[in-house]
Amino acid sequence: MRRADQARDRRRKITVIAVSAVTVAALGVGVGYLVSTSDGTDAKATVVAGEKTWANLSRNHVTGDVSYPMTPPAGGDHNPVWQNCDGDVYEKPVSDESAVHSLEHGAVWVTYTSDATAADIKALGDRVSRTPYTLMSPYPGQSSPITLTAWGHQLNVTAGSDSRVADFLDKYVQGPQTPEPGATCTGGRAE
Repeated sequence: MRRADQARDRRRKITVIAVSAVTVAALGVGVGYLVSTSDGTDAKATVVAGEKTWANLSRNHVTGDVSYPMTPPAGGDHNPVWQNCDGDVYEKPVSDESAVHSLEHGAVWVTYTSDATAADIKALGDRVSRTPYTLMSPYPGQSSPITLTAWGHQLNVTAGSDSRVADFLDKYVQGPQTPEPGATCTGGRAE
């Protein structure tokens, strides 16, 4: 009787182990299938139509002026002091070198020329003022009325109502391109 009980216990343990192994294997196959059939259209992974990109941008702190290969600059060497970018809207141009430091912290810099409409400037300013890790300033001489810039990424648009503005902000405010995610956007230059 004792042998029969031991044999029954052994069969029960073997059955529990086998069922557990089959369940874990089935879950693994199911997850693998879902991952392999994903179309890869995650919002953070897609490119915003018309954006320009730059890679391998240097990140040294410098105290002088920097000559950037793009306008406005989208990364590179920069001032050790960042431009405040906690939804800050500036009425005058800001230092390129300090704004680039803000981009390194994950900010998006919205710039505009006198070709932008007053309504677009107001609407964009309202959006920026409600969005941490953004800043906005005039930028005379840029090629489009409105430009959105993140570290290594830039989008030129002619109107603030362009749907790509929201796409760019959603993707790049503290986005995957951020060299120093979570770094502060306050306590820097305020003018």
